Parts: sequence; structure tokens; C-alpha cells
Amino acid sequence: MYRKFSADKIFNGYQFLQQQVLITDANGVIVDTVDEKKAGDDVEKLNGILCPGFINAHCHLELSHMKGHIPKHTGLVDFVLKVVTERHLAYRQAGFAEQEIFDAIENAEDQMLQNGIVAVGDICNNTLTIPQKNKGRLQYHNFIEVSGFVPALAKERFDKSVSILQDYRAMYDVRCTMYDGQKTPNNQQRSTLAPHAAYSVSPEMFSMINNLPNNNLLTIHNQETEAENEFFEKGTGDFLRLYQQMGIDISFFKPTGKTSLQSWLPHFTKQQTVILVHNVVTTSTDIEFLRLQTPDSKLQTFFCLCPNANLYISNTLPDVNMLMKHTENIVLGTDSLASNDELSIWAEIKTLKQNFKDIDLAILLKWATSNGAKALQMDNSLGSFEKGKQPGVLLLDEIGGLQVNTDSKIKRIL
Repeated sequence: MYRKFSADKIFNGYQFLQQQVLITDANGVIVDTVDEKKAGDDVEKLNGILCPGFINAHCHLELSHMKGHIPKHTGLVDFVLKVVTERHLAYRQAGFAEQEIFDAIENAEDQMLQNGIVAVGDICNNTLTIPQKNKGRLQYHNFIEVSGFVPALAKERFDKSVSILQDYRAMYDVRCTMYDGQKTPNNQQRSTLAPHAAYSVSPEMFSMINNLPNNNLLTIHNQETEAENEFFEKGTGDFLRLYQQMGIDISFFKPTGKTSLQSWLPHFTKQQTVILVHNVVTTSTDIEFLRLQTPDSKLQTFFCLCPNANLYISNTLPDVNMLMKHTENIVLGTDSLASNDELSIWAEIKTLKQNFKDIDLAILLKWATSNGAKALQMDNSLGSFEKGKQPGVLLLDEIGGLQVNTDSKIKRIL
């Protein structure tokens, strides 16, 4: 049984198509896109734009219980301090039981489903999200976050993260057996270790992450504030307060004289994909440095934008126009409910369109679909309307003249 859809336009993951009909099977697997005149009968005619499901390239699902807990515009240092010191206290102080953390995670996933998200790059510091992910409602790549700035503690912290990684990979072993009848390497590799940020990972730990076998998809919080660059360039600035309040002795640290990106990038020497998240103070000089460093290592990089989180934390945005001049590898994320009012890639697109009016909607949708799928290495099945893929189907409505406004909305069709 086939389903046939037509709309004012079809965005296939790369570009807009007109006078075309999208054909899927009953399970939503793409069969073809054909000219309206060749589609035959039983075409479901819709008003708006048909689009593949969205990819959320950066999320912290485990922080969903912290929604509204941290005030807006605290700045990054105070935001990080509150997350680190209060993430386990937020629910207890409010009288919550652990079950309410699980409920918050489930509600957040419900929200992502309703907002047209089909896959997520999710940051994990514990195993709290495993029960929800076991339901198989969304596809996830789990980035097991590694942090530890003191070199002497690197091995201990690294081993703890490897243990969490093994729990997540075991989850996919079970799910693969349940749903596929057999285990495949692809499913086992849906979880990898990733560094938190340059300011929270020691060179020793970077080396361990770099040398871990089968760890070729990484992500890192990059240049979220000017203080991050200042710390690496001069050893001064607001990050000193972060370490002091956390009781971390950084007397061993010597400034590199370079920006944060230029300080951490050389630690990755293998054929890896790295998703750089936030990039609020990344410059063209940083991107040129990246370009010069990557040919030999064959490192592939994607820049993930989380504009609503940037506005929530520090009321700033990255220089998106500059990024677009230097790379096409841009993807979108929501960050967490600790730093965002909702988990919606469509809301991120609206914010970008509002602040960077000259960006074509087709470019924004590409970031949200095919680019995101490629970054998470899920482009064999998601991100575009290509034969054999099962990317989900969304309807974007109230978009007259391809202009996104407050009334523009999305609806999940498949």
C-alpha cells in the first residue's frame, strides 16, 4: 500500500521541488518523488511545504528536570556552576522523586516528537535516559561526556565514562536483538565518548579520547563565550572564578596563547567527525586554522548552532553570516531544557530567520535535515526524501512566500 502526498512545495533535504508528488510505503519508507502528472490517483493534497523530519544535533535530555530552574542571562560561568552543583539537587529541593526525573525525560521526548524531531545527538553523563531510549521512539546517538581538567584525575574520570559508554552500547545490543533479530556493528556504534569542552578536559584526557578504538564521532562545546578564549590566550578572565568556586587547583595550567578552538583541535589526529557546538565567539581566523589543520588528519567538522540556548544563557548569538562564508557544514541543536524554553528545531529556525533575515529558508531546512543526518552519521536512513530512506514527513504551514513568522507551524505527517 502506497501513500502519495503533494503540497505547495516539497523540500527534499537539499532543495525545493514544485509540482511533485512524494510517494511512501505504509511505513513511511520513501518510494519515489514523481511529477504530478505521473502520480496517478489517491494523492493527498496538502497546503504548505513537505519536509523530512528534523535532526536535533545537540541536546541534554538528562537535564530535562531542570526546566526553568536556572534564570536567563546568567552568563556561561554561572550557568555551568548551577548545572554542575544543582543538577542532582534541583528535583530534591522541589520534593521530586527520581521517578519525576524519568517523567521529565519522557515529557521532553514527547515534545521533540511533536515538534517533528526524528533523531537526536544527546549528551549523557549518566544512564538516566536509557529507559526512555529503550522504547525506540526516536533515533539517538549518545555522546558520553567526558570531563576532568586535572591531569592526575584523567584516568579515573575516563574509566568512569567508559563504564557508562558500555552501558549505552549494551542497550543497543539488546534493542538490536529485540527489533532486528540480530546484532550489527552499526547499532553498537550509536554511542561514543566525547569531550565536554576545552576548559574542562585535560590534554591527557583528550589523548585518551582520541586513541579510544571505534570512537570516530565526537562533539565538543566550543567557544561559547569570550572568557573561554581569554582563558587559553592569557590565563585570565571569568573562568578563573569557575575553577575557584569548584575547588579546582589549576596551578599546573599554562596558557597556550591561542584561542580555545586552536588549543583543542590538534588533540584529534585520526579520521574523525567532530560536531562543534555553540561557536558564539568563533572567528574566521579560527576556521582558517581548522582548514589548515585538517587535511592530513582527515578530520571532518560540523558547526552546530543552538541560538535559543545562546540567548537564554548570555543573550548573544554566533556570527552566522561569517560561518556561512567559510563552511556549508552547519547543523542545528536545541541544547537542554535547562537552557531553553522548548526542544524544537523549528523554534531554532524561527530565531535564526528573525535575526539573520537574509538566510534562505532552504538553507535553514538543509541544516535541520540532510546536514544533521550526515553529522550524526544517520544519512543512510534519515535527512532527505531519497528512495529507501525513512526520514519522517513534516508539513510546514503558514509560510507565505517562504517567509517564516510567528504563525508558521509544523505538523508531523509520518
